[in-house]
Amino acid sequence: MSSPTTTTTGAGLEGVVAGESEICYIDGYEGVLSYRGYNIHTLAQNATFEETIWLLWTGKLPQQAELAGLKAALIANAAIPEQVTAFLQSVGTCSPMDVLRTAVSMLSLYDPIAKDSSPEANRLKAIKLMAQTSTIVTTFDRLRKGLPVLAADPSLNFAANFLYCLTGKKPDDVMERAFDVALTLHADHELNASTFAARVTAATLSDIYSAVTSAIGALKGPLHGGANEEVIKMLLEVGSSDKAVERVHDMFARKVKIPGFGHRVYRTEDPRATHLRVLSEELGKRTGHEELYLMSSRVEETVKGEKKLNPNVDFYSASAYYSLGIPIDLFTPIFAVSRMSGWTAHVLEQYHNNRLIRPRAEYKGNADGMVWVPLSGR
Repeated sequence: MSSPTTTTTGAGLEGVVAGESEICYIDGYEGVLSYRGYNIHTLAQNATFEETIWLLWTGKLPQQAELAGLKAALIANAAIPEQVTAFLQSVGTCSPMDVLRTAVSMLSLYDPIAKDSSPEANRLKAIKLMAQTSTIVTTFDRLRKGLPVLAADPSLNFAANFLYCLTGKKPDDVMERAFDVALTLHADHELNASTFAARVTAATLSDIYSAVTSAIGALKGPLHGGANEEVIKMLLEVGSSDKAVERVHDMFARKVKIPGFGHRVYRTEDPRATHLRVLSEELGKRTGHEELYLMSSRVEETVKGEKKLNPNVDFYSASAYYSLGIPIDLFTPIFAVSRMSGWTAHVLEQYHNNRLIRPRAEYKGNADGMVWVPLSGR
């Protein structure tokens, strides 16, 4: 007799609804992305990243006192334990995503409330993770370059502080706003691979540090978080718009995927790409990297014209980040810095109304009744 289980399946769980959430809404056919009911275009045009964090965590926009309190809390919790700094000093030649995954996991060892699973403690741990993930990335880069580590400046917002602690220079208003928008655009994206990994771990009632470490591990994969690194490497290697188009045609001929194009969910333009395209152009002109934008534009024109594929969030973020002076191998860690807001929001939501996530597999092998053959007869 067959078991009364759901038989809805899809390769890679494509199209399968795996849970309920009030955090993020996507309509891939209409190109809609919203956080808690606020369209991503509205947020990109109006919100700060700190307002976006509060929105994701609480379901509402912060009042002035709440926003000030969040900013103060992020600054107050930005410092990382000295043991984590020592670890970062010792692994300067390692992959930044490997370092980030390990360092974030280490944070739990030195958090006095790590074992407190109350909602209040988990909210504080979410604040620590937001602040300290940023510090881990900037500290690692400074240490591997032999530069002094910089503490967060209370006068700067989250985006400006990251760029300051990374480069040693306070960004101008345009660069600060551009990075702030980029962080907002990357903050959440429903049940993507890393967020789902975080929720699966949280659903076992494991701690929030374990949950986001799972997420970082998933984000590291090149099919999830690493595409913008491949985009910028391609652009820098070809060096001109004409050669970029030639490279695209060569990749078509070899049936090689063009990095930064296509999306599992969107059947029209990724709404995040709409804003990143503008940021890429503005930052390129401002920093002397306009050719990167022009190459990107020609590549987009070619891929859309010949393959009907739209750029995703990774494509124009590549040239935007490069123009901000961000090292290429930090592109994916910065994705994690931003997405920590969404990961923690989903983990907090999972704890609030938890049920163990335990899907079934559609078995394709021999179901039962195999005859045992003794070792001597095999």
